[in-house]
Amino acid sequence: MDIPFSLAGRTALIAGASSGLGAHFAELFAAAGANVLLGARRTDRTVEVAEQIIAGGGNALAVPLDVTDEASVIAAYDAAEAEFGVVDSIIANAGVSAAGRSTDVPLDRLQTLIGTNFTGVYVVAREGAKRLIANDSRAKENGRITIIGSITSRLTGEGDSAYAASKAGVTHLGRNLAREWVRQGVNVNTIHPGYIATEIQGDWYQTEGGKAQIASFHRRRLQDMSSLDAMMLYFSSDASQSVTGSDMVVDDGQSL
Repeated sequence: MDIPFSLAGRTALIAGASSGLGAHFAELFAAAGANVLLGARRTDRTVEVAEQIIAGGGNALAVPLDVTDEASVIAAYDAAEAEFGVVDSIIANAGVSAAGRSTDVPLDRLQTLIGTNFTGVYVVAREGAKRLIANDSRAKENGRITIIGSITSRLTGEGDSAYAASKAGVTHLGRNLAREWVRQGVNVNTIHPGYIATEIQGDWYQTEGGKAQIASFHRRRLQDMSSLDAMMLYFSSDASQSVTGSDMVVDDGQSL
């Protein structure tokens, strides 16, 4: 694994680390030298990933984390501090979809989506920032928060309007939090991936509609998870000390 930026000495909390991008980021950050906290509701999966990281010589801990429950978020940070110290690299990655026409999506699914994709990001970022500020991040300038957005926040479509809107919301949230904490040594940035095959899409890309979507991309392919690695490590490392309030599209040209 190519590691362009070191995270040695850092402690990272990754929300939504049970599968897909979150699990990939956990392995990436451990390989870059960070102590990694894997947070998700499905602890059986995060335990498995954490064990693989430890077997490979990394430092990892799986913690229960429901981003829609503030008490769960606080408990996850408490566990992180007890094991490794203050979390200084935070990845707000947890997300769910509510695919379907907006006229058909049930209200309970919509509420779950907003609770996870927007409120969950807010609470995870806020709790991390509170602890960083209390630990003198203003002087250390060591706080790094990365929000996982989506190119759907910049596009229109018919398949998942609420998801796209939630990602647009956290993009603006990220800029506002960056402004709020700019003098506190806490940087907040957002990465917008393109379409990547993860569990959230199910078997969509094996269907005729999914294949047609892939064919519509300029490079006729899905984006690979590893294409996010360099930017993810950069935003979480000391190298990005002067970068805050940005939202970066990394989508293999899909949104052009």
